[in-house]
Amino acid sequence: MKNVGIWIDKKEAKIVSIDEKNQRLDTIMSDVEDFHASGGSGTRLKGGPQDVVQDSKFMEREKHQLSKFFNEVVEHISDADDIVIFGPAQVGQKLNKQLLEKHSQFQGKKISIEKADNMSDNQIIAWVKDYYIS
Repeated sequence: MKNVGIWIDKKEAKIVSIDEKNQRLDTIMSDVEDFHASGGSGTRLKGGPQDVVQDSKFMEREKHQLSKFFNEVVEHISDADDIVIFGPAQVGQKLNKQLLEKHSQFQGKKISIEKADNMSDNQIIAWVKDYYIS
């Protein structure tokens, strides 16, 4: 039986795979762009023209970048029997949704989602071990 823990945020995924004999940690970096809206006026004059933020274009681009990132994660976990996804943001929920909607090999498998703060690699491995032991 292969148990997998995935610590994930928009920047990277740390995948811990544990089976009867081995444990392994893989890191996948994402290409998801950071987006910081710059507000305020385009001129120094009060009431001047406002900067236009292209939210819908950014959101669509981010959606495609996340999908590509999630597909890379799927390549590493396709043989998992039990999966726990954890991390500090909502990215884990989005990954879970894509696993269930677009990847039939995960139908019927146990997938859990947990909240967790940023961790070192050793803390991530320990967290996954504790999760599956208890």
